[in-house]
Amino acid sequence: MHHDDFKFEPVRGLPEALPADEHILWQGSPHALRLAKDAWALNWVLGYFALLAAIRVIMVSPDMSLTAVMAQGIPFLFAGGVVALILIGIATVQARSTVYTLTNKRACMRIGAALTMTLNLPYVCIGNAQAAVRASGLGTITFELIGETRLSYLMTWPHVRPWHMLRTQPAFRAIPDAARVAIIFAEAAETRVSMPHVTRATPSDVIAAE
Repeated sequence: MHHDDFKFEPVRGLPEALPADEHILWQGSPHALRLAKDAWALNWVLGYFALLAAIRVIMVSPDMSLTAVMAQGIPFLFAGGVVALILIGIATVQARSTVYTLTNKRACMRIGAALTMTLNLPYVCIGNAQAAVRASGLGTITFELIGETRLSYLMTWPHVRPWHMLRTQPAFRAIPDAARVAIIFAEAAETRVSMPHVTRATPSDVIAAE
């Protein structure tokens, strides 16, 4: 039997119905594989196990036949594959349970698989935003909060800008068509506040340190 864990939501991704003067401009979710690479360092994990396999092969190569030497690296590659599948699984669960929303008044984030929470970020509380867009169109938009607004880095991970722990910056991570979403945000924020500022960052600025 199909069970919808979020059937209590009056509006998908939001904890309550929108006021009459507010409407949704965009909704989306992270791309699972991109999230695994950006937030969980998938490529580096695979590279690490491949390096272990190569080191093992080199160490035993003087004493074994070619077939036996190659077999020595297989356990490391197998372990790397298992770890990679686990990371992809975690990222997939996170992506499916996440809904990012832009309305004409705020940015919203419904996040968390086991413990669901919704963050409401009014545009008047966002001082700056950065959009890091890849050639594929996938990218991340981070929001720099102003005023007294504070968020927990650990509670909101991976939906934050990596390594900015003292002043947590919430983020729409690994979203498709990120450039268009950044434009939607800028136009909506411009209507709500005097002058939004959206700058383009390199993907490395918002990807977790590997």
